[in-house]
Amino acid sequence: MTDPGIIPAPRARRATPGDFVLDEHTVIDAGPGTEGTARWLRGTVGAATGLPLAPGAAGDPHAVRLRIDPEGAGAPGPEGYRLDVAPSGVTILGGGAAGVFWGAQTLRQLVGPEAFRRAPVAQRQWILPGTSIEDRPRFRWRGSMLDVARHFMPKDGVLRFIDLLAAHKLNVFHFHLTDDQGWRVEIKRHPKLTEHASWRSRTKYGHRASPLWEDRPHGGYYTQDDIREIVAYAAERHISVVPEVDIPGHSQAAISAYPELGNTDVIDTTTLSVWDSWGVTPNVLAPTDNVLRFYEGVFEELLELFPSTFVHVGGDECPKDQWKQSPAAQARIEELGLADEDELQSWFIRHFDTWLAERGRRLIGWDEILEGGLAPGATVSSWRGYAGGIAAAQSGHDVVMCPEQQVYLDHRQHGGESEPVPIGYVRTLEDVYRFEPVPPQLTPEQARHVLGTQANLWTEVMDSQARVDYQAFPRLAAFSEVAWSTLPASEERDFAEFEDRMTAHYARLDALGVGYRPPGGPLPWQQRPGVLGRPIEGAPPNV
Repeated sequence: MTDPGIIPAPRARRATPGDFVLDEHTVIDAGPGTEGTARWLRGTVGAATGLPLAPGAAGDPHAVRLRIDPEGAGAPGPEGYRLDVAPSGVTILGGGAAGVFWGAQTLRQLVGPEAFRRAPVAQRQWILPGTSIEDRPRFRWRGSMLDVARHFMPKDGVLRFIDLLAAHKLNVFHFHLTDDQGWRVEIKRHPKLTEHASWRSRTKYGHRASPLWEDRPHGGYYTQDDIREIVAYAAERHISVVPEVDIPGHSQAAISAYPELGNTDVIDTTTLSVWDSWGVTPNVLAPTDNVLRFYEGVFEELLELFPSTFVHVGGDECPKDQWKQSPAAQARIEELGLADEDELQSWFIRHFDTWLAERGRRLIGWDEILEGGLAPGATVSSWRGYAGGIAAAQSGHDVVMCPEQQVYLDHRQHGGESEPVPIGYVRTLEDVYRFEPVPPQLTPEQARHVLGTQANLWTEVMDSQARVDYQAFPRLAAFSEVAWSTLPASEERDFAEFEDRMTAHYARLDALGVGYRPPGGPLPWQQRPGVLGRPIEGAPPNV
């Protein structure tokens, strides 16, 4: 049996006798709960092959049969599935609707790279070799974060990114919507967040040391109907959209629109604008009741738009200088009986932990929310290495592992001079493939708090969809195998075998129009000669 190069690799696969011919007579027999997957198959595989894949009924010959059957899927859990290809038809049994959909994603790969195009490119016969696959994911949180605050990505690009996550069986889209450089979501009760805070007058081209500027306004935002569309589109693909609104740091854009949100007893906040450079600004939210009420209003509207259990509040990189200088902030510390500014930030986060919990949601934040004491219900995104995640899991809190040293895909992929706007550590395809989300320091009980893992894309120097493609791929394909794979130890993974499968996968990415980094290095139009980045030499230990 020719290896079709399935990515992420399924748990078990074997050849079976006979082939199945996908042709104009093939129908889709969709059982209850699988109608969405049937629609998806017609819109993707049907469009690419030119076949109608008409609705069928139980007993129809020559059918692709979709069923939810937790017992028969052969892989426990709602995301597990069994896929069988035989001369009499194709059967996908899922432990839940999501399992059926992931099985259909595997079926698309079996059809061939042409199945990833939007229209047929040639008349041909579609032959699927006899195959039996049993599969299920290792982690329930298999995510990728896209920062649209630093560089805005129009809605169509976001929908395309969601399709790329689905093609790699990733099921969480972390949507970073606000930062110092822009506010990207419509909040009806606070219209200046989009009228003013969604646009900046110019943009640094390259990293902070770069002398170059893009001297034209940059910005944009998603209307609430745009957000509803994005969330519904993702849900149809069994992807949860986790919104992030950053507090109390990374808030200069919001303060520029509503100056009363800032520390007005320290600086003249009316002079602030949406930030046009990169790094960490000292301008943070004031710890006042008015600010709490303002953001409660923001989150009330967000909860109506995003049904996800988790809501991300950032909590990272919050300089305390203004609070140290602010009489109002110092009075709040004394009033609350807090020890210092770290505990003041913890008070801020705890307020929203309680507020979200009262509404049936869960707060998640970057690992700085550990400082000053972790909120009782908080989940930690561990980005500054493994340490924050280890501390959180050992104290009984859930964790998503996303250490920048391993899975920040904005970091450069090679040490060569041709790498465009090089940022951070060198992290190759193999480096990402060998990343292990569960630290060995955790006991089995503590390790159960590791919900999963996430690869992050910060877009300071990603000013277009093409640049996002280049940084994300092919490394996001390797990451998807880390997140889905049942192998717990990175040294057990066979990178050479993965590279062989990537040969087929590059053809799929080509068909999808993904501008990935070729194995031999960037193409001429992918380079950015003369634009300074922020490369870091060496790397700290993995744990």
